[in-house]
Amino acid sequence: MSKVVSILAEGFSPDIFAREISVYGLAATLAVALLCAGIVYCTYRFFFRGVVYSENFNLLIVLVTLITALIIMTISSNLVLSLGMVGALSIVRFRAAIKDPLDVGFLFWGICAGLTAGAGLYLIAVGGSLFLAVLYMLMVLLRRRRHDYLLVLSYDAQAQAAVDAALAGLRAQLKSKTVTPQGVELILELTGAKGHQAALDRLGQTQGVASAALMAYNGDYQN
Repeated sequence: MSKVVSILAEGFSPDIFAREISVYGLAATLAVALLCAGIVYCTYRFFFRGVVYSENFNLLIVLVTLITALIIMTISSNLVLSLGMVGALSIVRFRAAIKDPLDVGFLFWGICAGLTAGAGLYLIAVGGSLFLAVLYMLMVLLRRRRHDYLLVLSYDAQAQAAVDAALAGLRAQLKSKTVTPQGVELILELTGAKGHQAALDRLGQTQGVASAALMAYNGDYQN
């Protein structure tokens, strides 16, 4: 009650809403944020599933985690400064496009780790980062057990019977078929781990087949 009376008597001052941040608290927050950023960095580095690995993006995740932790510490320590920071951040516009949707998840992971570390929830920050890392690794390892490929064929229409014979026994799903006066372009999704190379060799020796290409497939035509 006495504090309220003093506020009304002296007026509002930024010092009233400020909370001192100790050096040890700052060091602990940055250490936890850096640990979480390291977990995200290693997970992205060693279990990357995209087309081209970007070291710059991975370093960006580390920086975003640390910067978010510092912002949250500043907001929680000074109410007046936090209002000004929210207003400043609201006018910031990011124009860099992220092509891989999975990269967005890693970026949010870094932001979440920075938020929890900056708020002082160290156990949640580290434990949550470890849980997400283990979950992502398990999903990647389970996904690697499946061997999906795209078979791209270009052949004459008269060679359809020979192509069907060469593809006999394969688990194939039609993805695209284009028929032109010059021939047929066929894209098949092959599942399983055996018989693909042998089928490719048979197609290469089949008369009327202009080209046959086998590509790894992850579901979004990137590999």
